[in-house]
Parts: sequence; structure tokens; C-alpha cells
Amino acid sequence: MFKKGECIVYGSTGICEVLDVTTMDMKGIPNNKLYYILQPYQKKGSEIFTPVDNKKTVMRSIISIKEAKRLLEETASLEEFEIPNEKFREDYYKQCIRGCDSREIMKMIKMLYLRKQDRLSRGKNFPSTDERYLKMAEENLFSELALVLEVEKNRIKEFVNKKVNTCVFA
Repeated sequence: MFKKGECIVYGSTGICEVLDVTTMDMKGIPNNKLYYILQPYQKKGSEIFTPVDNKKTVMRSIISIKEAKRLLEETASLEEFEIPNEKFREDYYKQCIRGCDSREIMKMIKMLYLRKQDRLSRGKNFPSTDERYLKMAEENLFSELALVLEVEKNRIKEFVNKKVNTCVFA
């Protein structure tokens, strides 16, 4: 169970601070059921109420400094995110974001960077669906890495871009 004041990753919302762990005083809700009150890192002032035993949305602790550094260092050597069926590309993106696996999200970011470079170099547009999920993945993962490593999110993005570009030109 997470504690009050702890930062966690909550599904596709990304980083949230646990404001409280409490029961809800509402009709139809058992008064012994515990809930987290979460404040999204990106949306100060808003709150999410979710059961402590929520099975639908992934909740996890933020990664450690060691894990964050290792993930960034391994970016160039990570295999690309797999899309077994192009017809369901968006579904694979959604599953990845909702799964909150930082390694899988980095693979997806890498794959989307490479896909974007390839399409633009051939004079083609980058699909809006890909762009939307790239931004979402960057926002969630880079915010977490920036928080853990105490650096600006832009620096994380620049670093990842360089790592991906080195694997293209290697």
C-alpha cells in the first residue's frame, strides 16, 4: 500500500502524489473500503479517487534513480516496440501506456522516433495517432525520469533523441 505524500505512477495519468488514504463517506460505498486520493503531477488542483485494491488501473512506485539511469543508458540498444498487427496499432499504444512499464514505454518512444524520422525523410506525414501517443508516452515517462533524476524534462527528451539518433547512424 502506498503512503500519504508518496509519488506513484497511476495508469495513463502518469505521476500522481498520494494526498491521502481514506474511506469514503458516500451512500452505496462500504465505509471500510480504503481509497487513495491522488493528485496528478500534470494537473495540479484535480484529484482522483481510486480504491486501494483497484485491479483495473496499474499503480506502481516511481522507478529508482538506478533504474532510471540504466533505462536511459540502454535506450539505443533497446529492441523496438512490437506491433504485431498494424490495424490495431492504436490498441497496442494504449495497452503500453496503461501498462506503466517504463521499459516498454521507452521502446515505444524509440520506435515512434524512428518511424517519424523515416516517414519525414521520405516526404510523408507522421500520422496524428502516432504523434498523439508519442506525446503521451514522452509526457508520462520523461516526467517520471525528470522527477527521479531531478533534471528538466527537456534534458531527458534531448538525451533520448541523441541516443535514438546514434542507433540510426551507427
